[in-house]
Amino acid sequence: MSDISPRTVLRNARVFDGSGSAPYSADVLLADGLIRQIAPCGSLPQTAGQAETDLDGLALAPGFIDTHTHDDRLALIQPQMWPKLSQGVTTVITGNCGLSLAPWQAPLDPPQPPAPLTLLGASADFVYDRFADYARAVDAAQPALNVASLVGHATLRLRCMADTARAATPDELDAMRAVLRESLQAGALGLSSGVFYAPARAAGHDELVPLLRDVAQHGGLYTSHIRDEYAGVLDALNEACDAGEAALVPVLLSHHKCAGPANWGRTVETLALVAERQRRHPVRLDAYPYPAGSTVLDPDYVDGVIRIMISWSTAHPEMAGRDLADIAVLWGVDQKEAARRLMPAGAVYFQMREDDVRRVLSFPHTMIGSDGLPHDQHPHPRLWGTFTRVLGHYSRDEGLFHLAEAVRRMTSLPADTFGLSGRGRIRPGLAADLVAFDPDTVRDRATFEQPCLPSEGIAHVWVAGVQAVHDGQATGARAGRWLRRQRERFGDCATPVQEAA
Repeated sequence: MSDISPRTVLRNARVFDGSGSAPYSADVLLADGLIRQIAPCGSLPQTAGQAETDLDGLALAPGFIDTHTHDDRLALIQPQMWPKLSQGVTTVITGNCGLSLAPWQAPLDPPQPPAPLTLLGASADFVYDRFADYARAVDAAQPALNVASLVGHATLRLRCMADTARAATPDELDAMRAVLRESLQAGALGLSSGVFYAPARAAGHDELVPLLRDVAQHGGLYTSHIRDEYAGVLDALNEACDAGEAALVPVLLSHHKCAGPANWGRTVETLALVAERQRRHPVRLDAYPYPAGSTVLDPDYVDGVIRIMISWSTAHPEMAGRDLADIAVLWGVDQKEAARRLMPAGAVYFQMREDDVRRVLSFPHTMIGSDGLPHDQHPHPRLWGTFTRVLGHYSRDEGLFHLAEAVRRMTSLPADTFGLSGRGRIRPGLAADLVAFDPDTVRDRATFEQPCLPSEGIAHVWVAGVQAVHDGQATGARAGRWLRRQRERFGDCATPVQEAA
């Protein structure tokens, strides 16, 4: 199929426009990569050379925006991006948790980057000295969907510091700021941090705030994998919000959760804290719709209580997909020792409780981000099922929120948050990134046992007006592109957030 956008009419659509308003029936005209006209059903004429698709009452929504991905490398090596495209995702945000492929000072030494940068790739993948080099590589790869990126704080530290186990010196901070400013000028959305992880753990307020002031000057935002999602979660949330408030930059709290049995139920406290912080500064959340997370395996978080499943292991690849408890029994050791023998490795941690997941998803300022790890041997099912699980399980089956609200959290809310003007809504003049799905049948099929099963109910996807999915199958078209920050992000940092529940 050609990647040139044809003139296309989508007939008899049930339009969910991304605003959260009730749906309406309409025909929609696409041309030159844009939504050109929305008209009553049957009122748009048939013309020669015009493609037509009868949606016959299917829901038509703006293409979904995955707010939290680690797809930095996937967009380059598997540009069809089928794990996301098959869910109706048309834009991914990369560079999260303080981790980004760029900007890096090549060549990388030693051969493997330190964890958790291993989640993105090996030394051969860290070859983009400047953020603009990575942007050009994405466009050269011609992905099937759009890619936008944050700058990773840990990546900046590893580029500019010989020893990341300490605070940055003034000269090192100046070097990080110079690289960050260059990246923001090249279109980066903002800065992400992951002070939970070793490469950034020594960074404090004195280091982050100057960096965030540069972000604020360029109209970006700050996303934070906070320092502690366990017992210290309230202090960690305040730390991230304090940094954003001091720098006058909006804050996005990544994959919000209360981890570990001792903290189950505490989302009542954490969400109350977020709501209080919102009264004086713009703050939003993203979350994935599962009671388990996934990252690198760390023996310090092996408690013998929660279930832990191995997603990959360099030392013992045959153990991917098996529970750590079973591996420990097989080897005749305790779970901490089994974890040490498996490293370096990744794991799925069943660390949350369902009522907390539901409470976070219900919070009116929560967007949907998969946090999928595409290079894991046995990945968390969120890589393949996040968006359809929200539509099917949580919206339709559980009634957590109505379908129009589910669509808003995946479309206009993230578009506004990240400054992606022209996306996230169905409106004349905006990008023709669209998904058509069956509200009655849409569902995730990926499970923890079989994590790479595509979803059901996603009928069609268009990216820039080009049909990337037809009747649930990829067409092979790759019309995605690199997206720069297009305008200032959400929120006036001088006033509180004002948004309807």
